[in-house]
Amino acid sequence: MAERALIVTLDELAHQLGIKATSSKLPPVMSWNPELSGDMDMVIRKDGTWWHEGVKIERKKLVQVFSTILRKEGDDYFLLTPVEKWRIRVEDLPFVVDMIERDQGGLFAALNIDGVVEITTDNFALSELDGLMIPMIHIRDGLWARFSRNAYYQLIEECDAIEDATPEVSVRGGLVSLG
Repeated sequence: MAERALIVTLDELAHQLGIKATSSKLPPVMSWNPELSGDMDMVIRKDGTWWHEGVKIERKKLVQVFSTILRKEGDDYFLLTPVEKWRIRVEDLPFVVDMIERDQGGLFAALNIDGVVEITTDNFALSELDGLMIPMIHIRDGLWARFSRNAYYQLIEECDAIEDATPEVSVRGGLVSLG
């Protein structure tokens, strides 16, 4: 069986998904249940970059649209439309926190896909990566973002000064531990 070429414009993809290419509204991927179309040669690398057939996707808007149709099922990740479901590979977590900022009493994480999520006690966790405990934040529907080194250092700067104790950061809902 011959593979279909993955050649689609951003506008065509957005039209197929029923969204505007500039819309911030997420498509209802959790309600879509198409049959598996196959495996796509697409990888989200540990650093948050997206690659297709060995070539980095440089168009940020295209990555943003792809990120809205990403769904996780068990240990697998898929790009979905209402009629297609393509399995892709994710090296670690699909998203990366690029920076954090305190504003209006909350602590916010800016993502590599241009989203912003408030850090709370309910969506913050630590997990191991390369032998280190690294913070991560739940974005939506089982999709997580790992903190970049810069964002991690920004988080450390937000720690309350506690001698001989595990560093903690004040967020809405209480404190989150960094160790």
